[in-house]
Amino acid sequence: MAQFGGNPFFSCRNCQNPLALRDDLISKKFVTKSGAGYMFSRAMNIIVGQKEDRQLITGVFSIADIFCSNCGEVLGWKYVRAYEISQKFKEGKFIIERAKIAKEY
Repeated sequence: MAQFGGNPFFSCRNCQNPLALRDDLISKKFVTKSGAGYMFSRAMNIIVGQKEDRQLITGVFSIADIFCSNCGEVLGWKYVRAYEISQKFKEGKFIIERAKIAKEY
């Protein structure tokens, strides 16, 4: 895993743009289109797309796709709104597909 200002971080696999700090990693137990996904409390160097309602495994959410600000790669999504009370903890969090981020070292 690379260092960013002395802190380990995850970067875009395509262009090595820093995306999220290791300290902001909440969970590695998410499922995405490409397989495993990581949940982060914050993300950087991203562009947030338009929000839309989508049916996901755990319910219906208003989400917005997120893209690398450098190369435009689709990375995952941001939870904008959860419609079920039990899923409200996801609001404002980011899911980044494991396949889209650089490997940890």
